[in-house]
Amino acid sequence: MPTSAQILGPVVGLNLWTLFVEGWMYSNRIPAVNDKSKFKMELTPDMTLEKFNSALPPKVRWKGDNFNNLLQQPLQFYAIMLVLAQLGTGTQTDVNLAWGYVGIRVVHSLWQCLSNRLMARFGLFVSSSAVLAVITVRTAARVFV
Repeated sequence: MPTSAQILGPVVGLNLWTLFVEGWMYSNRIPAVNDKSKFKMELTPDMTLEKFNSALPPKVRWKGDNFNNLLQQPLQFYAIMLVLAQLGTGTQTDVNLAWGYVGIRVVHSLWQCLSNRLMARFGLFVSSSAVLAVITVRTAARVFV
């Protein structure tokens, strides 16, 4: 049976990736906002996110969009992995599935941040959702049985 560190490794890995994307987002967003030849909008306290994003070049905006995505569905992943770690019943298959989920999310991030072709990105999202569903069902079988 894997150790709790092995079960929680993918959680830490995905969180490290999320922090990397956050840094990537700011390293692109701050120069874009400071370049007044490209960002021709005054920043005001009442500015909506939609208005702010409309003033950013798409390749800059994509990184922020992905950072937001990494704060959505992966929360379910974090929660279910913590349940699995708490139960202490995780298997190597669970660890492999969890790392698979993290890997797909990293590829999804790279795809969205660099090219953002929607149908391919959607396929990656569906794949990660399917892996998360399998992890969740496997964990639910331990909780409810």
